Amino acid sequence: MRKKIFVLAAMMLFCVSCNQSGIRRETSPTVRLDPISDQEVRRLMEQGVDLDERQSQVRAIATVFSRRTDSERAHKLASLCYLKTLGTDLMPLDLAEIALAETGTIGFESAAVSSKGALGVWQLMPYRAASHGFRPEEMLDDAKCAEAAVRELYSKLEMANGNLVRAKKLYCGVGPEADAYEVKRRKYRREILSELEWAPPTRAESPLAILVGAS
Repeated sequence: MRKKIFVLAAMMLFCVSCNQSGIRRETSPTVRLDPISDQEVRRLMEQGVDLDERQSQVRAIATVFSRRTDSERAHKLASLCYLKTLGTDLMPLDLAEIALAETGTIGFESAAVSSKGALGVWQLMPYRAASHGFRPEEMLDDAKCAEAAVRELYSKLEMANGNLVRAKKLYCGVGPEADAYEVKRRKYRREILSELEWAPPTRAESPLAILVGAS
């Protein structure tokens, strides 16, 4: 009798262990992202935010990014372009083309440091990161760097009297270097727009499916 009870208890413990293991696998995210809830999506739609257009941009951005880095990282960075521009006047494309111009040629390295000391995927100078409430070392975090980039672009937008094209050029600076940067940025923008023409949005897809790169 004792032997039967022991065997039964062991089997129950094994089943519980297997179930817990299954739960851990199912809840592990494919890509680590800032959370976005259905409630947030509804709120944005009520404000008139065109999520379909934003979602289609994310698909195109991920495709273009994947030509320069691995697929998982491409989707993660494309998702950040989506998340960090939600609730702003900017679009994912605006943030993506800056990333491409800044670090696209080196695979969007999080630890990228320019000869002048600019940091991260979006290349924020330490003093500029600090002006937006971030420590320089936080620019190694892609999400924080993306958020700082949005704030930096807004500060340049104010300097440019609301002219977004000029603001993006000012993001780099002024002079011949900024002129060369602007040529690169426009080239990358055309590359993303070309992807949008070939891959129209699938309206049945949910925002969350787009974000994790689901097919």
